[in-house]
Amino acid sequence: MHPSPRRPAAATSNPAMLLLLLCLGWAPPGWGWPRGSSRGAAGLLPNATTPISIMGLMPLSQSEEDQKSKIGRGVLPAVQLAMDQIRNESLLNPYFLDLRLYDTECDNAKGLKAFYDAIKYGPNHLMVFGGVCATVTSIIAESLKGWNLVQLSFAATTPELADKKKYPYFFRTVPSDNAVNPAILKLLKYYQWKRVGTLTQDVQRFSEVRNDLTGVLYGEDIEISDTESFSNDPCTSVKKLKGNDVRIILGQFDEEMAVKVFCCAYEEEMYGSKYQWIIPGWYENLWWESWINSSQCLSKNLLAAMEGYIGVDFEPLSSKMLKTISGRTPQQYEKEYNAKRGDGQSSKFHGYAYDGIWVIAKTLQRAMKYLNATNKHQKIEDFNYTNHKLGKIFLDAMNETNFFGVTGQVVFRNGERMGTIKFTQFQERKEVKVGEYNAVADTLEMSNNSIRFQGLEPPKDKTIIQEELRKISLPLYSILSALTILGMIMASAFLFFNIKNRNQKLIKMSSPYMNNLIILGGMLSYASIFLFGLDGSFVSEKTFETLCTVRTWILTVGYTTAFGAMFAKTWRVHAIFKNVKMKKKIIKDQKLLVIVGGMLLIDLCILICWQVVDPLRRTVEKYNMEPDPAGRDISIRPILEHCENTHMTIWLGIVYAYKGLLMLFGCFLAWETRNVSIPALNDSKYIGMSVYNVGIMCIIGAAVSFLTRDQPNVQFCIVALVIIFCSTITLCLVFVPKLITLRTNPDAATQNRRFQFTQNQKKEDSKTSTSVTSVNQASTSRLEGLQSENHRLRMKITELDKDLEEVTMQLQDTPEKTTYIKQNHYQDLNDILSIRNFTDSKDGEKAILKNHLDQNPPAQWGSSDPSRTSKDPIEDINSPEHIQRRLSLQLPILHHAYLPSIGGVDASCASPCVSPSASPRHRHVPPSFRVMVSGL
Repeated sequence: MHPSPRRPAAATSNPAMLLLLLCLGWAPPGWGWPRGSSRGAAGLLPNATTPISIMGLMPLSQSEEDQKSKIGRGVLPAVQLAMDQIRNESLLNPYFLDLRLYDTECDNAKGLKAFYDAIKYGPNHLMVFGGVCATVTSIIAESLKGWNLVQLSFAATTPELADKKKYPYFFRTVPSDNAVNPAILKLLKYYQWKRVGTLTQDVQRFSEVRNDLTGVLYGEDIEISDTESFSNDPCTSVKKLKGNDVRIILGQFDEEMAVKVFCCAYEEEMYGSKYQWIIPGWYENLWWESWINSSQCLSKNLLAAMEGYIGVDFEPLSSKMLKTISGRTPQQYEKEYNAKRGDGQSSKFHGYAYDGIWVIAKTLQRAMKYLNATNKHQKIEDFNYTNHKLGKIFLDAMNETNFFGVTGQVVFRNGERMGTIKFTQFQERKEVKVGEYNAVADTLEMSNNSIRFQGLEPPKDKTIIQEELRKISLPLYSILSALTILGMIMASAFLFFNIKNRNQKLIKMSSPYMNNLIILGGMLSYASIFLFGLDGSFVSEKTFETLCTVRTWILTVGYTTAFGAMFAKTWRVHAIFKNVKMKKKIIKDQKLLVIVGGMLLIDLCILICWQVVDPLRRTVEKYNMEPDPAGRDISIRPILEHCENTHMTIWLGIVYAYKGLLMLFGCFLAWETRNVSIPALNDSKYIGMSVYNVGIMCIIGAAVSFLTRDQPNVQFCIVALVIIFCSTITLCLVFVPKLITLRTNPDAATQNRRFQFTQNQKKEDSKTSTSVTSVNQASTSRLEGLQSENHRLRMKITELDKDLEEVTMQLQDTPEKTTYIKQNHYQDLNDILSIRNFTDSKDGEKAILKNHLDQNPPAQWGSSDPSRTSKDPIEDINSPEHIQRRLSLQLPILHHAYLPSIGGVDASCASPCVSPSASPRHRHVPPSFRVMVSGL
């Protein structure tokens, strides 16, 4: 054979490599053989007979920078081993394989020229062995059909060559880059990862793998949630993956870009127990050290981000301890290979090259058997580039390949090797094999003892959102329920006390019916606490929805009942205190009950309309995700149950407005009566304090409850404590003083039953009873008006006394005097008696006055009985003696009973407060007045 006219210079410094190349039929520049001569393995073997030429195309230059040439040089020892073993076994007897090597230099033009030179100047090559560089291989493989040549590659992994329409005569013993996708699918299913994202470098090789992966995952219930690609800077794409909550990232990029990707992952915190990176596994050992300087990432940060990534690549040698077609196990072969290459270059493709030679030998063997069985006159050495029949026989024989080689089971499916894919994991700066996928059996074997995830379990394929109901703590509910029970027991004790002592003056005067309503409202408010603490952790959704309405009704009615009763009692005190006209004021409990009933009626109208028009429903509010407190790879999304409806704001506004107006009015009444002490009523001051407490605590409780609506424990605690405090303080203020007074001095509250007003700027008389209270400066003008009226009335009575004395002294038993009295003094006497309209007296004093007036009605003072005659002096009521006698009896009674209302005498005194002998005109009138209070 003639060598190729132009061959690259080969270094001859390595005698072993030169000898190996010579044995395989490669000639250095300037060397040549006569036309038609054959060199190969047979040239060195004494028993060589008929050679079968095989065209070997691969890069073989000695350049240290050319990684592809290293692959070619690294597989030559494996090729030589296979050819020697085949010759020794006489597998093709009487033929032997004659491999002719042609250097493609990984260049399209040079590789194509080498191919045509081999066709033109070399022998008839039955097959083509080789193809390392993707571009060179694809150009040659596309033209094979025209030459009837079948090509078998051991290192071309580009997915493009899998297109059988374009490359029908192309086979390869090495799995393509796409072969990892079924293995990735198995891995995803093994760990139940159903949501992934892809990050791809903008290179055709990686884009093709990604596109094929999309097709593999389609219909497998695995979602590709985000697909990102980049040219030079992957950080933007990494951020997008994080933003889309991608936790399982399938990467396709080379070593240089891998360093940049993991640096970005470190900056975005996309590493650790929550993330899993799956990238190509064909990177060189310590690949990151060559590119770390080109990034701005520290080595420790890069390694931290890389820790735990899973690499996917084909298995260079089978790990099974089984004998291969050569009679050796993969481990025995590896030892022989290492011994054969010595200090020469190694390649991870050497096992595929070894199995490739055996594939060619077995293919030719099957072709020989087929020819011997069908056409004994035709031999395989008769093949030429135009013999389509033999070419088709070789093609079919290649497709039938099936044996166990050093790389595993060698089987082709549409020209693609169904090989073994391995999984490695980066652990502490080294790759550790953690599993393998057998494409023939479609099985995945994972070594759970070897694989190490950085969390307690494999990462989740997405942020697992576990909805967790924010529920009320059971211990908190128990504590507050216990306090509520104690409060209800206390309220029951007060109710028993109030009913038992309802006929006691102390209790009777404080309106026992109103007290019962206050207790009832407090107990209803207490009961609502139990319902507020029941949530979805205690009751079902339907029951919770019912509780929404029930607890609203109970709290509203309880509030109105308790507060309404206090409001009514405060209003009664205010009404009496503000009685400017000093008229008799009788406000009975029945009227107060009507007031409370009216308030409850308004509540019922609002609640019924609310329930009918827009009832309360159970709603669920979802909050932002929170990390799991237990450290699991999940996120907690708190949810909270609420009682809401469509127009919640409007209904709450109506209720708050109504309750707010009542509260403001109640607070106003409490403020107006803050300085009033009524021992007869016993608790007006305490009612005011209760109104203040309820008002302030309700405002604070409502505000804080709204602000803590996302914290059910805090909200329930505050609401419950506000209800407990308001109810307890109100009941205690109303009933504890009664208990103390009834136990120590039951008659103290009934010894003085009147209001006593005094000016703030003057001292009280030392004899003034304890029921007198001072009024503030705002009442000064009213007091001055009353005192002026008081003074006027006193002067009028004094003048009337003087006139009556003069009339009595001058009175004669004459008709003219009698007429004078009728005409001039009858109205004055009626004026004196009309003073009764200003006030009432005690029951005993009323009875005395009534009895006296019944016996001597004023209407008879100026009239005469027609049946009587003036001749009867005894019966003549108009006689001077009779008038004098009647006045002498009536005037002292009037002074005794009515002058207290205008400052003369105290109604409680048995006699006038000054000397009885003193004339009314000479009495000293103090600047105060007293009002009798009855019917309360």
